[in-house]
Amino acid sequence: MKVLIFYASYGGGHLNAAKSIEYHIKSNYQNINVEMIDCMKYVNKTIEKVTTAAYREMAKKAPWAWGRIYSDSQKGPLAHISTRSNKIMAIKLLKLLREKKPDLIISTHPFGSQMCSYLKRKNKISSKIATIMTDFAPHDQWLVGHEFTDYYFVAHNKMKNYLISKGIDENKIFATGIPISEAFNKNYDKKEIFAKYNLDENKFTILFFGGGEFGLGKTKTVHIFENFVKETINNTIQIIAISGKNPKMKEAFKNIVTINNAQNNIKIIEFSNEIPKLMYISDLVVTKPGGLTTSESLASNLPMVIINPIPGQEEENAEFLEETGIAVWIKKEDNSIEIIENLLSNKEKLAQMKENTKILAKQNSTQDICNILFRN
Repeated sequence: MKVLIFYASYGGGHLNAAKSIEYHIKSNYQNINVEMIDCMKYVNKTIEKVTTAAYREMAKKAPWAWGRIYSDSQKGPLAHISTRSNKIMAIKLLKLLREKKPDLIISTHPFGSQMCSYLKRKNKISSKIATIMTDFAPHDQWLVGHEFTDYYFVAHNKMKNYLISKGIDENKIFATGIPISEAFNKNYDKKEIFAKYNLDENKFTILFFGGGEFGLGKTKTVHIFENFVKETINNTIQIIAISGKNPKMKEAFKNIVTINNAQNNIKIIEFSNEIPKLMYISDLVVTKPGGLTTSESLASNLPMVIINPIPGQEEENAEFLEETGIAVWIKKEDNSIEIIENLLSNKEKLAQMKENTKILAKQNSTQDICNILFRN
């Protein structure tokens, strides 16, 4: 059996979801030949380069603009332009599909799903198509060509019900969760991890993500980080701060730690391949609500404090997580120090938030998706 996994380089979530599926297939299915392809890069490298750069710049400098595009692409002229352009690009993708002859196409980005469903409608391909939606709120671009899509995998039942309301057959919609690395489904030696990072296993541990290479909302992030650092003065709280590929963020974090004389309670890390282990020992995560990070946090049963969501899908994720009692969203106009103090002093609320994660946690999402796709 030949499987192609299509993704696109707009944010890391689509790629990481694709990688998780590819790894599981290669590790567990000997008779399946699987290959990952950036579908946008394949159909037009120039467009891919320009649009990826534009997404990054908007996410960093004008997130409101991305929010407008996200909203407008659900309906109106922009939705039609997007659909028409994908039809044009689909013709080029057809060359690849005729060469590879996949039995199944798995797409973690709506562009891939749209192009393939268009080709299937025109009887150019006969492959089965599986769409994996990588956010916690639906967007209608994922649903273009749904009549010719065989499987939809979504984050939770509320999304499944939304797809059903749009006329999609419920028998092809599965609330499996977003694919995550199987490393989040393992048990680790907590004592060993605390010792490795020179942390105190008796302290309340906060994992703070600084926003990575975009440095989105750097000023606000630094301000919120400082408010959390001030909470470590009583010596019962410690913070693991991930500055990501962002030297300015790292420097700002270090300055705050020095000013507050909090070196004993803060561990700053630029980049780590051990996020599953760090989540395993943490009690709370502070992060942007991207689909992947949210799924990983839920799988680790971590209450969330949400900061700096990109307008559009991330804000919708934030609203959903706050509604379900899993997260506290610190908005731009909020008094962050007050919110942080109230949360950290309310053990009952933190315990309830942790309990609520179990409703949405999907530790076996990747395995469940593959079991459904390959059960026959």
